[in-house]
Amino acid sequence: MSANQAVPQDGHGDSGPQRSARRDVSRVLVTGAAGFAGSHLVEWLTGHSHLSAWSRSDPPEGFAHMAQWSRVDLLDRERVRAEIQSLRPTVVYHCAGAAHVAQSWKDTAAPLAGNVLTTHHLLDAIRRVGLPCRLLVTGSASVYATSPSPLTEDSPVAPGSPYAVSKLAQEQLGLRALLEDGIKVIVARAFNHTGPRQSPAFAVSGMARQIAQIERGDIAPAIRVGNLEAQRDLTDVRDTVRAYTLLIERGVPGEIYNVATGVARSMRTVLEALVARSRVPVEIVPDPARFRPNDTPIVVGDAGRLRAATGWSPRISFDRMLDDLLDYWRASVRSHVR
Repeated sequence: MSANQAVPQDGHGDSGPQRSARRDVSRVLVTGAAGFAGSHLVEWLTGHSHLSAWSRSDPPEGFAHMAQWSRVDLLDRERVRAEIQSLRPTVVYHCAGAAHVAQSWKDTAAPLAGNVLTTHHLLDAIRRVGLPCRLLVTGSASVYATSPSPLTEDSPVAPGSPYAVSKLAQEQLGLRALLEDGIKVIVARAFNHTGPRQSPAFAVSGMARQIAQIERGDIAPAIRVGNLEAQRDLTDVRDTVRAYTLLIERGVPGEIYNVATGVARSMRTVLEALVARSRVPVEIVPDPARFRPNDTPIVVGDAGRLRAATGWSPRISFDRMLDDLLDYWRASVRSHVR
């Protein structure tokens, strides 16, 4: 199977021509498809004739028609084996897993189960089917050691949280599956990304929701925040999932690719940009409960390897990213009855 078979073209993709009938032959699976990145990936892949989506919950509103949805808990090894045997995917985007750094300090077992054990079950099931398969592991930049310079894929790793430990272990499982089982695993180390539908437990999305609630009069006009001095490399989630599809198409199995903008912005800069968009005055109030026990001062990535392999670069501007996120939360807040 050509990797090109996995990526639908809608006239706006990086590959140019419309998807051919041959490309429709691939059987594509997205795990964690009801989650933040997973749902955006399903949305991007909409129109693929053999698109399956796994989640532990119902699809988001309006998404049921975009794929063949199945409720699959990746912790259920036997169910995973049975579903893989039935589906026999040739392309897998593995987006399922525990995603929150701060919560990993409260329950260290959850990311190990959600990221490591689930990945083991998935890879083992694919190995047993024995079909050629390209699989993208959606890793995390949290595995890197702290550095003030842009991080490359060759930068030292030193995971600083239970979440980061689980993501590094997940990568290693994937790379082992390439060497031992022939599964064509590609690792994408995504840096911070945000956008519509992100949980408010994440900093930027939480800020945007609070502003929307303030504008509606649901809460006092004060936004509660954690550490504002931390600097992060923020990508719009829609650019992130576009990178995932390009890596499935053009990435080299066994390689690791950073997905990043190369620009670090302080959380203060992000918050001030959101507050500037508010329709009412907003006070900024530090909240100790929102501070992490081990918060890296700066995280910025070098995506040169990704650009060289795929031609990817961010398309969605910082301003549009914040506009769309805030508009999403305004609509979400309006939809709730007082």
